[in-house]
Amino acid sequence: MSNYDALHARIRALTDGETDEVALMATLACEIHHSDERFDWTGFYRVVAPELLKIGPYQGGHGCLVIPFSRGVCGAAARTGEVQIVADVDAFPGHIACASSTRSEIVLPVFGKERRLLGVLDIDSDRPDAFDAEDATRLAAILEEVFDGI
Repeated sequence: MSNYDALHARIRALTDGETDEVALMATLACEIHHSDERFDWTGFYRVVAPELLKIGPYQGGHGCLVIPFSRGVCGAAARTGEVQIVADVDAFPGHIACASSTRSEIVLPVFGKERRLLGVLDIDSDRPDAFDAEDATRLAAILEEVFDGI
């Protein structure tokens, strides 16, 4: 389980004063990915056009390159603006299998200034039912602090 207090403090120190979205995403992907052994793939999908996400900075194996808002767990998070916690990806209608090892997933929308959707943070696990409400709350707090003014 992540030590979210230590993770949040590290991210705060590393990102203080930075305003470049991609640099922030790269730093968070690295720090979050290496903070917890449950995290098999950690990365951002960026909003690049209306209703369209493209791969951004990530850690782990290859991810999907393009995801429309209408498909998958990442699309659902982008479309609804709500955290998606999926205990079993095989049971999620329309799940996009970017990696066959993924068993569960959490996807959080990433908002900038005035709740402009910048993208989503996608974390996959090779374990079933790996994520819970505490993960969602703690990760959302980190994302809000880092991206709120962007």
